[in-house]
Amino acid sequence: MSSFLVIYSSTDGHTKTICERIKNFLNDGNLVELHPLENAKKIDLYKFDKIIIGASIRYGKHSNELYKFISLNKNILNQKKCAFFSVNVVARKPEKNTAETNPYINKFLKISKWKPNKIKVFAGKVDYPNYNLIDKYIIKFIMFITKGPTDISQSYEFTDWSKVDDFSEDLKNNF
Repeated sequence: MSSFLVIYSSTDGHTKTICERIKNFLNDGNLVELHPLENAKKIDLYKFDKIIIGASIRYGKHSNELYKFISLNKNILNQKKCAFFSVNVVARKPEKNTAETNPYINKFLKISKWKPNKIKVFAGKVDYPNYNLIDKYIIKFIMFITKGPTDISQSYEFTDWSKVDDFSEDLKNNF
């Protein structure tokens, strides 16, 4: 039995949903705790065997809090088995849906100077009806430029849940 800590940094809740699915998958015979990034600062990371961090992108970047957390805990993270995944809508494109080809993963690794044992990227969700007015139209403009969906009356989920399940299986059996 392993102990997992799953941490999420989610802008609109989709990364949390992905982390909940991973937690439920790992829960079979393992101790698994799920926490938002803001609570993770108070957790003793040493008591977990494995740490998984999932983070969303908004306007082309991960949150500053994520970088602060990584920086403050890099020594502990480097002693543990760690996995990181990014959730972003750019990953809906086949040429940008792997850790090696996703620009946000590459940017994150360069800025954080952290080397997790496992890295993944998942396509996210555009949820126009739940955005505030400013976000709705900024994201619509970004989607227009990147040839994405622009009907603001709809939500568009791009997550390939079988990839999330495969990642969870890999974490459970090979991590």
